[in-house]
Amino acid sequence: MHVRQLFDLTGKVAFVTGGGRGLGEAMAEALAEAGASVAVASRRLEDCQAVADRLARETGVRTWAGALDVSDPQAIRDTVAAVEAALGPIDILVNNSGTSWGAPFEEMPLEKWEYVLRVNATGPFLLTQAVVGGMTARRWGRIINVASIAGMLGVDPRIMQATGYHASKGAVIAMTKDLAVKLAPHGVTVNAIAPGFMPTKMTRGVIRQAGDLIVQTVPMGYLGEPAEIKGTVVFLAGEASRYITGQVIPLDGGTTAW
Repeated sequence: MHVRQLFDLTGKVAFVTGGGRGLGEAMAEALAEAGASVAVASRRLEDCQAVADRLARETGVRTWAGALDVSDPQAIRDTVAAVEAALGPIDILVNNSGTSWGAPFEEMPLEKWEYVLRVNATGPFLLTQAVVGGMTARRWGRIINVASIAGMLGVDPRIMQATGYHASKGAVIAMTKDLAVKLAPHGVTVNAIAPGFMPTKMTRGVIRQAGDLIVQTVPMGYLGEPAEIKGTVVFLAGEASRYITGQVIPLDGGTTAW
């Protein structure tokens, strides 16, 4: 296979949750630029529709946009059915939707802890359940979970206090590895991308308050932009990564290399 074919996603259908802004928008853009038809969904339909319209206009691929609460099992089933009715069977699932809640550990409200885990860990579990049967039947699929370096290490409390977020992303990493083993015989790979701090709506407040401290933890000396994720998601979505599964790729300027 020619090297260009290894990164060509023409004919594939990708579904990106949290695709209306930030990292999700960047990944949806990358997959569309590589030739995939792209569906994006999040709580804010207007954001997703704007992304889908832009990608269809700029790349010529087929797109779809919808509203989705990833903590709602029935909404997930309905959304997957709608995507597949519009674009065809889902080949590439990018579990990107996420949330956080900041508070010192001893003051963390139980309901916020449970909500973060439900969105960040249970959401990818439910979405993967909804698409994996079709992938295994076709003997081809790519599941890409967006974790975080917060799932791999602790963070100075002067920077962030969000233990539920750390726990949820650690769960995503463990699930990635276990599903990779279970699905490998069926032609489906499962990998995770673990970004460091990047300027998005979710991290804006943390970076505003502790940006200088965060940069000190990055060997490359600067915070990456959402566009940094584009190459990694295309690599994991296509044939170039067909012999890679169960891996976590930090996208962090070297933070986890200390």
